[in-house]
Amino acid sequence: MKLLNTLQPLSLFLLRAALALIFIYHGYPKLVHANEGMREFFMLHGLPAYFVSFAGILECFGSLLLFTGLFTRVAAFLLTVEMAVAIWKVHSIHGAMAVKEYEFPLVVAAACFALATVGAGSLSVDSLFLGDSGTKRRKSTKNSRD
Repeated sequence: MKLLNTLQPLSLFLLRAALALIFIYHGYPKLVHANEGMREFFMLHGLPAYFVSFAGILECFGSLLLFTGLFTRVAAFLLTVEMAVAIWKVHSIHGAMAVKEYEFPLVVAAACFALATVGAGSLSVDSLFLGDSGTKRRKSTKNSRD
């Protein structure tokens, strides 16, 4: 088990990289090639047409933040919310028992939520500035009485 614990930074990086690949693949067309068909699809599911651009921006820039490990918790949380909305508005129209309709966005949302709660790990930009705990590092100071 100690070996697996030593692989945790690598596993968090691989999770971030896989999610980044998924989000850039799905977000790039929304950002660069958004057309009337995409806008109509969003409106058909009760979302405003401008959400195509919003989703594209969130997915593209969120993927870059995930990959580098910069502001990972915030980016992952926002992507979790986006996936939850996608499941609610688009993928679960046949009900909760039609798991095959929403299994992919559910797994992506769960993975993003895990990153939002755990953080990016030590192989990240966040770790350089914030440390593994996700809070700003404090320089150790000696007690003035020493």
